[in-house]
Amino acid sequence: MENQTVKGDDYLIELYPQNMTVKFAGELSLGGPQEYAPIKDLLELTTENDPENITIDLKELSFLNSSGISMLSKFVIGLRKNKRVQLIILGSEQIPWQKKSLKNLQKFLPGLKLEIN
Repeated sequence: MENQTVKGDDYLIELYPQNMTVKFAGELSLGGPQEYAPIKDLLELTTENDPENITIDLKELSFLNSSGISMLSKFVIGLRKNKRVQLIILGSEQIPWQKKSLKNLQKFLPGLKLEIN
């Protein structure tokens, strides 16, 4: 699998398959599930070959609206079926929404490793 990207005017999401990392940057305020579908599909690509770890790097994502948080939550909930995968989410203390919203994801997947620095 090669690196893949989804990008818009205000955001860039890149999948690095060599280490199963999806890196988000910019601001995401898309209109709903249909507009988030390409990003959801990119996230789901990470699970195709049953990797041991999946990392979602949000350190450079300055804004994510409720539709985006919902999309991310659904992806996390979907990983509960695959107990072999360790999900790691990287966040930034400098971005206020991340500390509160990302901690909520641990309720959906207690084994989720959350690193906010």
